[in-house]
Amino acid sequence: MFSEAVQEAVRLIFSFDPQLWEIVFLSLFISGTALVLAAIIGIPVGAWLGMRSFRGQRWITTSIYTGMGLPPVVVGLVVYLLLSRQGLFGELDWLFSPPAMIIAQVILALPLIIGVTMTAVRGVGPDLRLQLKALGATERQMTLTTLREARFGVIVGLVAGFGAAISEVGAVMIVGGNIEGQTRVLTTAIVLETRRGNFELALALGIILLLLAFLANILAVQMQGNEL
Repeated sequence: MFSEAVQEAVRLIFSFDPQLWEIVFLSLFISGTALVLAAIIGIPVGAWLGMRSFRGQRWITTSIYTGMGLPPVVVGLVVYLLLSRQGLFGELDWLFSPPAMIIAQVILALPLIIGVTMTAVRGVGPDLRLQLKALGATERQMTLTTLREARFGVIVGLVAGFGAAISEVGAVMIVGGNIEGQTRVLTTAIVLETRRGNFELALALGIILLLLAFLANILAVQMQGNEL
């Protein structure tokens, strides 16, 4: 049965089944948008935290590391309550729509990007910043140079953030509703098709999800300048 399901899954992938690829493209759009937004916020914040020492820094660092393990269903519940009709942002009418799913994925990816970026920046020797300061570099120039030195760690943070976003099921199921053609993504579709007994389609979606994660890691390795 498993081998037959695999064969059918491969057939669905290479036959460019419209239902399957609609789910794939929507997943990439939502997770890609979430990653970009999380990176825009997370990389500068992580760099800022990594380059400074201040009172209460230990508590902030602990909070960020705690956020890296946020339970997705809790994130989904909080976003649901905020976007519901009685919620703080109910007027936006974003519940059960891609924007709600993007928000949930940003919240999940953000601590990972901040935390890994912060750790990578702290790993850059303080001598570099002292030399840049002696040469008259501005704060912006110092930050960009430090990030360039810490780029391998930053890339790892981005890959981890993308993985957390695209593989999430609990939060996006709560705030997205798994609506066909609107909010059905790879993970929620896998759950649904498995429950329906459509194991071939579920397996095809699972294979694509694994391939996307694999490609993201290949890209990260290539950007780090390592040979495969």
